[in-house]
Amino acid sequence: MIKAIIVDDEPKAIESLTWELTHFREDIEIISSFNKPEEALAYLKTNRPDCVFLDINMPTMDGFQFLEKLEKKDFAVVITTAYNEYALKALKNEAIDYLLKPIDSDDLHDTIVKLKKHKTNYLTVSKVEEVLLNFNESLNQKKITINTDGKLIFLNTEDILFVESDGNYSTFNMVNDKKIVVTKKLKEVNTILPETCFFRIHNCYIINLNKIKEFIKSDGYVIMDSDDKIPVARQRKSDFLEKL
Repeated sequence: MIKAIIVDDEPKAIESLTWELTHFREDIEIISSFNKPEEALAYLKTNRPDCVFLDINMPTMDGFQFLEKLEKKDFAVVITTAYNEYALKALKNEAIDYLLKPIDSDDLHDTIVKLKKHKTNYLTVSKVEEVLLNFNESLNQKKITINTDGKLIFLNTEDILFVESDGNYSTFNMVNDKKIVVTKKLKEVNTILPETCFFRIHNCYIINLNKIKEFIKSDGYVIMDSDDKIPVARQRKSDFLEKL
C-alpha cells in the first residue's frame, strides 16, 4: 500500500484528486492533505509518506520552492499542474511523474504503476544500504560512513586532512589532494568523525589532529601537512590546546 499526501492550495483540487484516488484504494491511501505548503513542510519533518502529490502554482510558495526547502526527500514526488510547460522542469527536479489537471483516470493509473515500482526499488536499496552500514561497523576499521545525495561514501579517517564548511555543504580535503563535497552541514559531519583525532577548531573547519604540522600561536592558526593554513577560533583555543 502506497501512503501519500496531497499539497495543493485549492481545497477543490485536493477533493477532486482524493476522489479520483478512491478508485485505486487497494493500491494507495491518502494519509493527509495540506492547502498550505508551510504546514506540509512541518509535517514532513517528522513523517515519511511514500509519495507527495504536489501542486506547482501556489501563491505563497510554488512547488519547486517547496522542493528546495525540503530537508530530506526520501519519497516519490508527483507534480500536479494545469500547465504543460512545467513538465520538463518537474522531471529535472526528480519528480517521478506529472499529472495535468483535470486529472485523467488512465494517467493516474500509469502514475500509480510507477509509484509501486519506485517503492519496491526504494525498499531494496534501503535494505542494501542497511547491510553495507552494518558491514562497515562490524569491520571495526578507522572508516566513517557518510549518507549523502542518495549514496554511501566510505572514508578512511587517516586520509582526511580537514573538513571545510560551505553553508549546507561540507568539503572533505583528503591527503591525495582530492576534495569530496557532501550535502551535510559541518555540525552533522562533526558528529560522524571520531573525537579522538578530530577537532572543530573554527566554525568553518574541523581538522585531523594527526595531520597538523605546525601551530603558530602568535597568529592563531595551524598549518596542516598539506601546507593549508587553518584559523583557530579564539573561543576554541583553550580546548584545542587541551586536545594537543
